[in-house]
Amino acid sequence: MTHQVLLFYKYVTIDDPETLKGWVTARARSLGLAGRVIVAEEGINGTLEGSLEHTNIFKDEFLEDPRFSDVQVKTSLGNGASFPKLSVKVRDEIVGTRFDKERVDPRKQTARHLRPEELRSWYESQKDFVVVDMRNDYEFESGHFRNSINPKLNNSRDLPEALPLLEPLKNKTVLTVCTGGVRCEKMSAYLLSEGFADVYQLDNGIHGYMEKYPGKDYLGTLYTFDGRLTMDFGGDREIVGKCFLCGAKTESYVNCADDTCHLHFLACEVCQKEEGTFCSERCSYNVSVGQQV
Repeated sequence: MTHQVLLFYKYVTIDDPETLKGWVTARARSLGLAGRVIVAEEGINGTLEGSLEHTNIFKDEFLEDPRFSDVQVKTSLGNGASFPKLSVKVRDEIVGTRFDKERVDPRKQTARHLRPEELRSWYESQKDFVVVDMRNDYEFESGHFRNSINPKLNNSRDLPEALPLLEPLKNKTVLTVCTGGVRCEKMSAYLLSEGFADVYQLDNGIHGYMEKYPGKDYLGTLYTFDGRLTMDFGGDREIVGKCFLCGAKTESYVNCADDTCHLHFLACEVCQKEEGTFCSERCSYNVSVGQQV
C-alpha cells in the first residue's frame, strides 16, 4: 500500500475553529495531503489522503491534541487520486442537519455505541432489532446491511420528513448506521429527542464493521465521497446494486449528462455511453434540443 485514506471525526467543543482550521491546513499541505475537513464549534469531521508515511505522521500529530486523543482514526487503501485538492473549511455544523441545537447536541446526548462484535452477535443470535440506514438514498443502493430500512434521505436534514416511516419503531431496538459514524451521532440523538426508546449507533460506522467482518451481514460495497466512489474489504460478498436503467447488477456510479439534472445513479457498463449517460429519455431529449439550438 503506497497511499492511505484517513477518516476521522469527533463532537467536542472547539473554542476557536479558525485556529484549528489553520493548523490542519498548514500541516496537511506540508505533508502533501488532499481531502476535505470541516471544523465547527461542535467538532471536526475529515477525510484525508496521502502517502502511507505522511498520513501516519498527520494521524500521530492529530492524536497528540488532548481534544482528539481518543479519536478512532479509520484507515483504508487509497489510490493517490481520491481527492483533487485539499479543502479545510469552518462551518456551523460538521454534519449539515439544521436540527434544533438545544434539543439535539451529540456532545450532551447521543445513542449508545454498539461495537461491531456486538452487532455480529446480534445477527448470529437473530436478536429482534432494526437497522436504520442514515446515509443518502443513493449510498444505500450499492450496499447495505441485511434487513435494513432505507428512509430514502436525500441528505441528513431530511430525517424529520422520514419520521412517519420510522414511527412504528419507537418501542423497538433501533440501530442507526452510516459510513464512519459521524452522521449517526446526530441522527441517533434526534431519534432520542423524538421519543424513541431503545436506540444504538454502530461504533466506527459501516467502515469499522467491514474491516472486522468483510462479506458478513453487509451486502455490496461501501459508498465513499471521493474518487473511489465505492470500496470493499474483501470477503465473499454479494453484489446488490442494480442499474437504474436496465436492472442489471452493478456497483458503478455515473452522473446524468444533463447539466440541469446531474442525478447520481448506478449504471452498468452496457448502459453507460461514452458521449454521456442519461437517467431518462427526457434528460436525453433536453440535451439534444439544447445542442440543436
